[in-house]
Amino acid sequence: MGLAREGVVPVVTALFMTMGAWLISPVLGVILGLCTAFLAWFYREPHVDVPTDPLSFVSPANGKVVELEVVDAPFAGKSTKIGIFMSVMDVHVNRIPYDGKISFLDYKRGKHLVAFAPKSSEVNERLYAGLETKYGNVLLVQIAGLLARRIACRVRVGQRVPKGDAYGMIRFGSKVDVYLPLAIKPMVKIGDKVKAGSSVIGLASDEGSELSGQESI
Repeated sequence: MGLAREGVVPVVTALFMTMGAWLISPVLGVILGLCTAFLAWFYREPHVDVPTDPLSFVSPANGKVVELEVVDAPFAGKSTKIGIFMSVMDVHVNRIPYDGKISFLDYKRGKHLVAFAPKSSEVNERLYAGLETKYGNVLLVQIAGLLARRIACRVRVGQRVPKGDAYGMIRFGSKVDVYLPLAIKPMVKIGDKVKAGSSVIGLASDEGSELSGQESI
């Protein structure tokens, strides 16, 4: 179990505050120590066992599937949208669903509705990441929730990324939408619990070929 890079500064800061508070008041030190422990737990980045099956697409987030529908999406075109809600209790590190190349990144300022609300995909603070794969374009959308105020992204445009690689995180309750090509068969249903980088959410056909999106955000 490791600590996500996004958590280094807040955890170390909280640790120093705890040490200082302990010199003033052991009670205050205990309270801040518990807060520090929570931060370290929240920013955890566990090791994941990424499926080796070359046909499998994995979940980009830990959490619960709250949306599953066919939609028309920018960059991905007509695709299967899978919305995954992450509660405060879930690991918040997000991962790449399949081997590919990051084609674009686009940050949108917005509101902070509860992340499981379908409307949050359209109006909340969010970050779009376009991923080119040999089975077609995949769109990843990190969506800030009611408590979240910052979306972190670790990748850059043009970067090649492997399946299961960590590409960012969202602080506290939030949501990730993934838009898969229609050629990818969904392997989840609404209500399913999934884990980032290890749960298979879609399977490609071994007869799949190069596809490309028709739009970009």
